[in-house]
Amino acid sequence: MSAFTAPGKLTPVLSDAWDKERSWTIETYRSNGGYRAIEKAWTMGTPGDGTITNLIKDSGLRGRGGAGFPTGLKWSFLPPADGGPRYLVVNADESEPGTCKDIPFLMANPHLLLEGMMICLMAIGGHHGFVYLRGEVVHVYRRLLAAVRQAREAGLLGKGLGPNGDYDLEITVHAGAGAYICGEETALLDSLEGRRGQPRLKPPFPAAEGLYARPTVINNVESIASVPGIINNGTEWFSAMGADTKNSRGHGIFSISGHVKNPGQFEAPFGITMRELLEMAGGVRDGHELKFYAIGGSSAPLFTPDHLDVPLGYEEVVEGGSMLATRAIQVFDETVSVVRVISRWTDFYQHESCGKCTPCREGTFWMRQIMHRLEAGKGNEGDVDLLYEIATNIAGRSFCALGDAAATPIRSGIDLFRDEFEQGYHTAAAELFPVAKSALFSKGGNR
Repeated sequence: MSAFTAPGKLTPVLSDAWDKERSWTIETYRSNGGYRAIEKAWTMGTPGDGTITNLIKDSGLRGRGGAGFPTGLKWSFLPPADGGPRYLVVNADESEPGTCKDIPFLMANPHLLLEGMMICLMAIGGHHGFVYLRGEVVHVYRRLLAAVRQAREAGLLGKGLGPNGDYDLEITVHAGAGAYICGEETALLDSLEGRRGQPRLKPPFPAAEGLYARPTVINNVESIASVPGIINNGTEWFSAMGADTKNSRGHGIFSISGHVKNPGQFEAPFGITMRELLEMAGGVRDGHELKFYAIGGSSAPLFTPDHLDVPLGYEEVVEGGSMLATRAIQVFDETVSVVRVISRWTDFYQHESCGKCTPCREGTFWMRQIMHRLEAGKGNEGDVDLLYEIATNIAGRSFCALGDAAATPIRSGIDLFRDEFEQGYHTAAAELFPVAKSALFSKGGNR
């Protein structure tokens, strides 16, 4: 958890109740103003009439799962109601290395997500929402099930809801089998329907034919959890945060792990800089200096100390040369081998490739072999150029974004630290960095 009394630009909205006793219960949630937004939403027109959707559009809320697509606009893509079901699916399949914001959020405040789901279902004229969660996080699964049960017992879910007593709302929590590919929205839908999780060809897009071939909205946990605050406080309150960015409004949870004194979750307005976040996290561990960091998880280009003052907004980070993505910030000091870090990431992506397309299935395997040679100091002359060429040919050519995710850190690492990669022709990373026990890969470090 972050230090909520830390100075600076911390804006606890989603994390406001994390330090309260038994914050996950409906009693604590209601004592902190919970479920007032759903009561207000019932008075805002009729379900599916566009009122709430337009409000979310006006707020400037963008998807918090990585792509940053405008949330209200995504809701508006659903076709006109035809009398059939319309679904909401919340993507809680958090699994990319370094990404760790949704799990602590769901443990601390599951009812905020449920309230956001209720409002979204009303906005799109839907009646059934699903939370797709990784099966490994059994403790979160149980907590969500308990929250759904509490909400149903309180009369917030079930049949005969709303001011006229004529609206039904249901939420199902589904535990997946644990596959990174199921974080891709269409692979998630296949898994939710009981099939092997593999990405679908688009179009049709989920808004037209999603879950069970019906119109479906798919959003990240944090995206939906941000909705009640907008309903309660208004669009101006939300859009005032991040107003100094080009188009990144509101607050977000920034996860900081690795070689910092105080790793954790820091909720702040968009536009904050890494320098400010690093100060909130206590700075790099004593006696060491920042070497590089992953600003948007392992799938985004690396940043160096030269980028510390880049405003953390979607467009601003792209202009700086990376992607904000899920704001999973991994910090590495000078004791760490960039080759070793990227080699571990490459292992992950090769293991998690679903095998549906040749560029990703074969390309990640080839990159893994070369990365292992370089890490062991047994690289061949020209391996770095070959590695870069393979990564370049994978990027943009795989069936889904997993190929891009695997290729991006390799190309970025070579662009920034080519000399270190070329040392892998004759010297193992373990020899170059004998104390390279990264906090992400060793016992006893900050995790």
